[in-house]
Amino acid sequence: MKTPIPEKVSQATLTFKVEEIEPLLSKYPMDLPKFEPRAIKIGSGETLVIRELKKEEVPAYLKYLMKVMEVDHDFYDIVGVRVYAELLGWYRNRLKDPYQFVGLIDGQLVGLGNGRLVNEDLAISLHSMAYKRGGKIGAIMYYVKTMYVFDVVGVDELHSTFESYNGWKRYGLGFAQPQYPWPDYQHELGGATISYITKDYWNRVVKKYLSDYIGLPQDGIRKATKEEIAKNQTMILPEKATV
Repeated sequence: MKTPIPEKVSQATLTFKVEEIEPLLSKYPMDLPKFEPRAIKIGSGETLVIRELKKEEVPAYLKYLMKVMEVDHDFYDIVGVRVYAELLGWYRNRLKDPYQFVGLIDGQLVGLGNGRLVNEDLAISLHSMAYKRGGKIGAIMYYVKTMYVFDVVGVDELHSTFESYNGWKRYGLGFAQPQYPWPDYQHELGGATISYITKDYWNRVVKKYLSDYIGLPQDGIRKATKEEIAKNQTMILPEKATV
């Protein structure tokens, strides 16, 4: 677009370096607290370790998600596409303040839980995925990321939506999550209905309900040991999309 200028100028052409444009496109990040790796023994007897995804792991992870996109049941195809965009958006600095957690068993990728922060008071739940059947890994990933935003970051509210019937039944209906009126309020994932959890509702109801569903031991999802962290430093991707 061009508009006549209202004053004489000494330079009719201005040149910008892309480094000067980038702050306008990506903005500055929030100072999010680090997530300390957690561990829990699942029903198979194996130890699931949950840690932050590392940016250098994203390119290989994206190749695996291309296989998930080809799965045409239970909405894995659209979830695969959206998670691909979320991870690539983070990798390319085009996703605001994300939190990306992976679940690993002996280094093998078995789960993902991610979302992002809108501000200090509001978090958005994006996706919880299990790449290994059994063990309630999806529920554990959902628990961990919800625990992180409420108990570590300290937000007041978490917004979720559900693409699959199973996800809605387990987390939307299962937790009796209230919803904001639609279409007045829309979740950023496709403009769907917003289900929400407040900090008070998390502390009074959802935390215990979800921990009972998972079957957490008395020490909950404990802090991972140094040995467990070291054993899961390198992420091994599944050869096939076992979802």
